[in-house]
Amino acid sequence: MARILIITGEASGDLHGANLAKALTACDSQVSLAGIGGRAMEAAGVQLVCKMGQFDVMGMVGPLALVAIIRRFFFMRRLFRSEPWDGVIFVDNPGLNLRYAYFAKGAGLRVFYYIAPQIWAWGPWRMYWIKKRVDQVLVILPFEKPLYDSAEMPCTFVGHPILDAVEKSYDRTALRAKFGFSHDERVIALLPGSRTHEVQGLLPILIEAAEKLASRDPKTKFVLAQASTIEDNLLQPLLRKGSLPVTLVKEQASEVMAVSDLVLVASGTATLQAAVVGIPMVLFYRTTAWEFWIASFFLRVKWIGLVNLVAGRSIVPELLQDEATGQRLYEEAIRILEDQSVYDEMKRDLAKVRAALGEPGASTRAAEAVLAGCRA
Repeated sequence: MARILIITGEASGDLHGANLAKALTACDSQVSLAGIGGRAMEAAGVQLVCKMGQFDVMGMVGPLALVAIIRRFFFMRRLFRSEPWDGVIFVDNPGLNLRYAYFAKGAGLRVFYYIAPQIWAWGPWRMYWIKKRVDQVLVILPFEKPLYDSAEMPCTFVGHPILDAVEKSYDRTALRAKFGFSHDERVIALLPGSRTHEVQGLLPILIEAAEKLASRDPKTKFVLAQASTIEDNLLQPLLRKGSLPVTLVKEQASEVMAVSDLVLVASGTATLQAAVVGIPMVLFYRTTAWEFWIASFFLRVKWIGLVNLVAGRSIVPELLQDEATGQRLYEEAIRILEDQSVYDEMKRDLAKVRAALGEPGASTRAAEAVLAGCRA
């Protein structure tokens, strides 16, 4: 019986980790799964040794952050040595997971990386550490595999797991009724991210944009997709600062997108999720000036949005840093919503992005590769 750890650290990783766990169980009913994740992974049968919300160090500052990180490193080191695991799978979240992989490799474990670090975005220097700490990478974008092949790093292209998490189609009328919207209302989705510090910084921008949109058309309705990692007590004070009613929907981001006419979304996996659902969007992101400077120094790509990267051109607007304001979000939203030709063109482009991702089944292909590697 294979004993496997699955490690992730954010809402999208929890979703992909859950689908991977289901696929592992389907491929081998005797497999034993444990790990760090959220409610989705737990519901998929993963025995959580720690919930990822308790494990997140993002947003901490100064000595507190340093102490928290050191404690987590010691925890991970003990976890990897606690049992004779047949393998450990890291899911996305490279900022921490690539460091944790050092301890997993040091414990003599076979290390897999699913949704591997984006070396194409951050430069080739990460490849050195991946080769030192990972036995096999499982990549989700077709242009990633040649990069690993050229570095002689064992790599398998499995396709994008978002296709396993999003339905082929949604009953828009039924979903609108479920969420309390009529079929003819304009509905705009707000997705402020899945981390505490993201929501704290980005939700006020979304609220400002929503208030401007409501002033232009008072009949417009707003729905916020609440990630599993975000607690109610974080959202409610931020929402109360505005005067606008917002419908909260927990852990149903795809359904929230499907009922909407437009998505205002923080940069991340959710942008690709919206593309697969097929709903036009405006992408935005803002961080500290220092973090943005560091990122711009290392970043090697023209866009930050996965949807634009897959398309190879700008098909959705990206508003970053000083451009990421309520006013600019409002302007871009109006441009898309009130120009039917722009709206229709974006929908056609998003359909091409979905087609470029291939076929569903990434989770199953990844599970097969992991189990084969554990037996090797």
